[in-house]
Amino acid sequence: MAYDFKKLEEKISGIAKHFEEEIASLRTGRATPAILENIRVEAYGSSNSLKNVASIITEDARTLLVQPWDKALMEKLAKALESSNLGSQPIVTKDFIRISVPPLTEERRKSLQKVVKEKLEEAKISLRKGRDEVWKDIQEKEKNKTISENEKFRLKDQMEEKVKKGVEKLEELATRKEKEILE
Repeated sequence: MAYDFKKLEEKISGIAKHFEEEIASLRTGRATPAILENIRVEAYGSSNSLKNVASIITEDARTLLVQPWDKALMEKLAKALESSNLGSQPIVTKDFIRISVPPLTEERRKSLQKVVKEKLEEAKISLRKGRDEVWKDIQEKEKNKTISENEKFRLKDQMEEKVKKGVEKLEELATRKEKEILE
């Protein structure tokens, strides 16, 4: 009997995608729209991501431009950007808000590296939880005599291989981000 690892594969893929999105928002020395995208803005009676109410453009390596789709939100956007702890004062003009991204200090780089490692560990824990669920299911199938003991261990090896590849993907993403932070 073939075991369906589709749920596990989807979970691994989802964890990797979530991890990648989380670390994308960590500021490196370069200005990238990802550092602003998820800043929350009070607009139209609810809290929205900045990316849902404005376009974010990279002007140069150290400058971002935020252009609200509705000019009436300019003040609220500026407030949200000021309180976002970016280490930079937004400059408001008639049509857009300019954010200068200051260079990272050595201390800030080290703290960002620590954050990447923490987020990596959280992602690995999620991965292990997914693995445990599948392992319980496989053991249950053996207990109910729907698969043999040999089959159980063969499936366990397949499961472990998928999880190992998932961990390698997460570590590769983390290494790439840490390199970005140090540059």
